Amino acid sequence: MQYARTWAADRGLQLDESLSLRDEGLSAYHQRHVKQGALGVFLKAVDEGRIPPGSVLVVEGLDRLSRAEPIQAQAQLAQIINAGITVVTASDGREYNRASLKAQPMDLVYSLLVMIRAHEESDTKSKRVKASIRRQCEGWVAGTYRGLIRNGKDPQWLRWTGEDWELIPERVEAVHYALRLYRQGMGAVRAYRLMRDEGYVLSDWGISGQQIYRLVQLPALKGAKRIEVDGEPFLLEDYYPRLLSDADFDELQDLVGQRFRRRGKGEIPGIVTGMGITWCGYCGTAIVGQNMMGRAKADGKISDGHRRLHCTAYSTNAGCKAGGTCSVAPIERALMSYCSDQMNLQRLQEPTSDGQLLRDRVASARQRVADTDQQLARVTDALLADDSGAAPLVFVRKARELEQQLAERQADLQQAERELASAATIQAPADAHRWAELAAGVEALDTEARDQVRQLVMDTFERIVIYMRSISAQDRSSEFIDVLLVSKAGQRRLLRINRRTGAWEASEEMADV
Repeated sequence: MQYARTWAADRGLQLDESLSLRDEGLSAYHQRHVKQGALGVFLKAVDEGRIPPGSVLVVEGLDRLSRAEPIQAQAQLAQIINAGITVVTASDGREYNRASLKAQPMDLVYSLLVMIRAHEESDTKSKRVKASIRRQCEGWVAGTYRGLIRNGKDPQWLRWTGEDWELIPERVEAVHYALRLYRQGMGAVRAYRLMRDEGYVLSDWGISGQQIYRLVQLPALKGAKRIEVDGEPFLLEDYYPRLLSDADFDELQDLVGQRFRRRGKGEIPGIVTGMGITWCGYCGTAIVGQNMMGRAKADGKISDGHRRLHCTAYSTNAGCKAGGTCSVAPIERALMSYCSDQMNLQRLQEPTSDGQLLRDRVASARQRVADTDQQLARVTDALLADDSGAAPLVFVRKARELEQQLAERQADLQQAERELASAATIQAPADAHRWAELAAGVEALDTEARDQVRQLVMDTFERIVIYMRSISAQDRSSEFIDVLLVSKAGQRRLLRINRRTGAWEASEEMADV
């Protein structure tokens, strides 16, 4: 700044300090000072003609203007000069404009040499840093290094003491609270508001709804740090103190993968719809809920008959002849009553042969990963053994194909293992008292109670099949609604529900049929 003031005073020019732009901490090598920093703002102002010709831009040196590849760096310098702006470098007092470069063309060569040197310095430094991080990651995986690895962002519930990681108790409490709300099926906006009102803070900059969705996917919850060095991923186990066990984390990721787990913004949370598990028994298409809020009473309540279930194929004339609509209220009452009995819940959770199917799937997925890995190793060995220096294109293509196939099969294996872990946790009988305690809130259309029951339904049932006119569907005025419940453990129960009272009776034999 002092140089700029002196330079302007010596030439009788006015220094515009309102355009003193700083890019402190933004990389000129990675072009972040252009993409998200002040230099990008200046270049845009040049393009828009807001910087008048004859202006002067003072920089510390050309390496401060850019450390990108020389051809890109010189293009940025040319963009400024072609707009009639003089660039002055304080480090050596040189001036770059169209007139001076025309009179002294070697100055253009000099600027290019400066840019080449700046780029090479940054490139060399970047490679050394990456190599160092790679060695640290490989050392961690091998168990020979246990120090700090400075790469990426670390969790906001931890602080580095200089020797190890230390948990921040109030942040840890906030994380557990956020995870509890997520498991209950609460949406991001409501969870954010509730945490804000309760005074919970997840990071130095407060809390937001999107933080919760990012939080539940962080491997740091189970103590792992994920790093990518030049496209090669590393997962450093036990890098941080754990907040969750591997089983708990796998169960959480299973919830994350359930597309319909977060409910929409409807006025009344559905406890059987909006989760992708409820289907029409006649045609197999989805059943959706409709709340006729325009017919709400003066107190804001809505009658049972104005909370309806619709078969989507029937309502769009897509082929379901036996469906139609019915009130969801009797089905909700029957479901809450049935699940409030511990014996019923325990029988729903009795293991079936599905558990063995999951174990077989995991074993098969592991074998496919091992086979693909062996094929890739053979192709790699063949490539390394080729002394000609020009590997056959077919080998290279096959190696890339196997790498992609290996990544896909590893993802399949990981998903199968998560489902098996989740199924193992489901086998414990649910607590019927919890269903019973929430029944009154569900009946009163209490949002919080219905959100919690929605979560219980997702945890308990794999599929709900509804026959609005009973299974036979012969009498459209039937007084019964038949509902087939398929539990996560594979057990089936058929409830025959009185459409007026919600009273029910269960039948295992009809469910088998």
